[in-house]
Amino acid sequence: ARRLQAVGRAGPGVDNVDVEAATRKGVLVMNTPTGNSLSAAELTCGMILCLARQIPQAAASMKEGKWDRKKYMGMELNGKTLGVLGLGRIGREVATRMQAFGMKTIGYDPIITPEASATFGVEQLPLEQIWPRCDFITVHTPLLPSTMGLLNDSTFAKCRRGVQVVNCARGGIVDEGALLRALRSGQCGGAALDVFTQEPPKDRDLVNHPNVICCPHLGASTQEAQSRCGKEIAMQIVDMATGKGLAGTVNGQALSKAFAPQTKPWITLARALGTVLRTVGKQAQGSVQVCTLGEPGRLRPMPGHGDPDGWAAHRGAWGPTGLGGWEEEGVRSRVSPAHGDMASEPDGSGGLLQVALQGTPHRATGTVQGCTPVLRELNGATFKQPAPLAGPVLIYRAKASEPSVLPTLAGLLGKVGVQLQSYHSSGTVAGEQWSVVGLSAPLSDLGELKPRVMEVFQLHL
Repeated sequence: ARRLQAVGRAGPGVDNVDVEAATRKGVLVMNTPTGNSLSAAELTCGMILCLARQIPQAAASMKEGKWDRKKYMGMELNGKTLGVLGLGRIGREVATRMQAFGMKTIGYDPIITPEASATFGVEQLPLEQIWPRCDFITVHTPLLPSTMGLLNDSTFAKCRRGVQVVNCARGGIVDEGALLRALRSGQCGGAALDVFTQEPPKDRDLVNHPNVICCPHLGASTQEAQSRCGKEIAMQIVDMATGKGLAGTVNGQALSKAFAPQTKPWITLARALGTVLRTVGKQAQGSVQVCTLGEPGRLRPMPGHGDPDGWAAHRGAWGPTGLGGWEEEGVRSRVSPAHGDMASEPDGSGGLLQVALQGTPHRATGTVQGCTPVLRELNGATFKQPAPLAGPVLIYRAKASEPSVLPTLAGLLGKVGVQLQSYHSSGTVAGEQWSVVGLSAPLSDLGELKPRVMEVFQLHL
């Protein structure tokens, strides 16, 4: 998927996206971590109520024509202790709602501070102190190696006998084999599951246990959550595409850095240099190397050595036409980054960016002056005064001994009413020099100029 720029997940979980592969390819991965928080929290609260009063079992009994009032003796939630493992958006919403039922809420989160959780009524304790104190335990953590099997044979053994367990987060946080053993022994009095390690679950022993309430992953299945997540991810992608900013990014801090204000001019420069080089190189094939040059310790326009993910992020930030659309032109552009140290530039610029087509003499080097990308060198020819790469630009290569090019160009501009905005020429290499001309509008016909130059092309940068 060479044209792919971003993957948007309308929900918090991205375990169905290969984030590592996306980062390597420079593809931005975004989610909507808040979009379904309320729906997931409300489902969790409903599950706790169902466990306490055995509502689904009683409803199923009624549909079978039975009237078993004595069989479905429940418990009040008032005065019971709820352990909330994971105190992010969903965990805190569950805690505050269940406090309205008179439940005492304790919890654990390695990131949220005890002072912060105290503001929404949750006393934080070490896990070893949580297990024996809870009547109900609900999990709201991501599925990570550290949370896989968080509730297992060992932790169930430390729990109060008859503990009730809810998992509306991710399958695997509760060890399903251990849960089934705890249910059969009575150590666990009941479980409410919206998620499973394998979905749909093939092993039905847990689903069919009489003390288990289960749903087919309905945490985000409300009209409001789906609408909210859809709108949020759409707006995030629009903001990313228009350069307004990034929200809900998953694959690394480097992706956000790619859209920082100080980085945007360098992305624009990379696009401009890539466009120039693509046009000069015509149909040349080869790998593209992008090299940043600057003083050690100074801000580098893009990550250099030792930061492959950051490099991928910046490459992804340029989009499918980053580096001037090499892939759209059919060049198989294996892009490799590099960084070299150098002394400060005389003009005070923070460094240089060079884009080169390896195996060919084609390379373009530029920098940023203010917020404007400028060209410093093209195919070995250096511009004493950097040439701006913005707006309509005419670039041509001519013999240094050919004096008629500039008068011909001036006459052509006068005929069509196009203004000359800037003019920069390079030093002479092998009797030839490059010229970069900034125009107020593109020229519709270059027929008069072509006989006097070796090559000429127009770009809109």
